[in-house]
Amino acid sequence: MHDSIENLPGAFFLSFPEKKDFLISEVEERFPQYGKPAFYGDLIHYPKANITDDFSASIPYWCSTAMVEPKKCEFASIGEAARLLKDIQRNWGSYQFTQFRRAALIQEKLPYINVKEKQFPFTMPSSPIGLYTLLDSNHMFFSEKTTSSLPAGLFRFVEDHVNPPSRAYLKIQEALVRFAGFFGDACLPQAGQRCFDAGACPGGWTWVLRKLGCEVLAVDRAPLADSLMSDPCVSFMTHDAFTLKPQDLGFFDWVFSDVICYPERLYDWVLMWLESGMCRNMICTIKMQGAIDWSLVQKFAAIPNSKVVHLCYNKHELTWLHAGGESNEPD
Repeated sequence: MHDSIENLPGAFFLSFPEKKDFLISEVEERFPQYGKPAFYGDLIHYPKANITDDFSASIPYWCSTAMVEPKKCEFASIGEAARLLKDIQRNWGSYQFTQFRRAALIQEKLPYINVKEKQFPFTMPSSPIGLYTLLDSNHMFFSEKTTSSLPAGLFRFVEDHVNPPSRAYLKIQEALVRFAGFFGDACLPQAGQRCFDAGACPGGWTWVLRKLGCEVLAVDRAPLADSLMSDPCVSFMTHDAFTLKPQDLGFFDWVFSDVICYPERLYDWVLMWLESGMCRNMICTIKMQGAIDWSLVQKFAAIPNSKVVHLCYNKHELTWLHAGGESNEPD
């Protein structure tokens, strides 16, 4: 091991882009024991952070990835910095707030990591990836252990600027990719499966589901794009989706909601569907209305077989993912 490596206390949290203030506020409310932070661009060091094996219980939602075992080292040259990292493990992502050219030269000497835009669907990488950032021309922070298998915890899709009815399609695409990463690739919606899209207008989520071959019941007060309204595999209902009873609609393989509503109402609606036994999997956007009620967010996270995440394509939102496993469809 390099003689100049220094183990650092706590953990470093890298915020999602433009979410640094959200992350700071969340840590103040949820993890006040983490201590006073030090800032390095969007990378924030909390010296008293105690990261448990269950990352979801100790990592802020607004954190794209965390340096779990942070270290600091001095290096004399670009080649020495690259050798130091390669001697530890193969895969390294980079976050930089200074020394951008020098960091790029270091990255060129490391094994190739694909940071290009992704085509949907794609499989989340399973190999561990570290993270490093330069402090100046001869010092860096790094951690071989992080909380994401993506470089800096981020990715972007190749966008379709012509066919989708809205950019909301990117949100469900990312939610499905992360869903499969948590629960298994076989969990992606399959051709012929029945889906309920609540708050569907103008149809971004329904468009993605139809591309996957699903049959969709779309519900909203306003109609979808004309191409979806004329699709024989899309049934549209003008209604408040939250007042419909599962027993009146039948069984669904997937239930989705991107409805603008108070999180409390969404939680009650989710419980109604789960208790009905009339759906298998659910993906819902938790829309924040003013100050975040973290105790309510934790109720979503505590539902068995569930995850709460912030997506790259979320704004001031979180997304709840639920895998129901075997079908509960009545015989």
